[in-house]
Amino acid sequence: MTRGGRKSETDVPERRCIATGATGPKAGLVRFVVGPDDHVVPDLAEKLPGRGIWVAADCAALEKAVSKGLFSRGAKRKVKADAGLPQMVSDLLAQRVVELLSLARKAGQARAGLEKVKALLVAEEAACLLQAADGSAREKTQLRPPKGENTYFSDLTAAELGLAFGRDRVIHAALISGGLADRVRYESTRLAGIRRNQD
Repeated sequence: MTRGGRKSETDVPERRCIATGATGPKAGLVRFVVGPDDHVVPDLAEKLPGRGIWVAADCAALEKAVSKGLFSRGAKRKVKADAGLPQMVSDLLAQRVVELLSLARKAGQARAGLEKVKALLVAEEAACLLQAADGSAREKTQLRPPKGENTYFSDLTAAELGLAFGRDRVIHAALISGGLADRVRYESTRLAGIRRNQD
């Protein structure tokens, strides 16, 4: 806060994770709400009505919230959280990243293919490098991500990346700076947290 009660430019909304107890920026958390049937549902767009219950974007934290009944504590009443909730969140986040990448491709802000991506990186026009989780490790080392935080992600499969570019498989993709790149990075950060510890 600045003098006079105005928020400073560096103020970012923070929320508390019901599983870890840690407080942090929303970017590293997933919001949930309780539906009319008392079932916990993910609110990835953070727009659904109701009291928000926040969990770290981490598979272990989400599994703990489900198994220990922490959603009921967060909702201050008995609610139901399915055991498959972590997988559902992973699938929905992957779908969001693919859809945003597809929009970026149509807007000319995303490219795929080793040579095209390499050209963007060499020209320092790439804001972010994405590589398929199941791509060749040797081939992936040919490219270096841009400098900075959250500029490299390797959490989508080649088939998932391919969906965004209208191909069967994509190993390398890059985003050009812009609003869509920021949104892809936001969602990819959450997806990385969920998938990092998934079996």
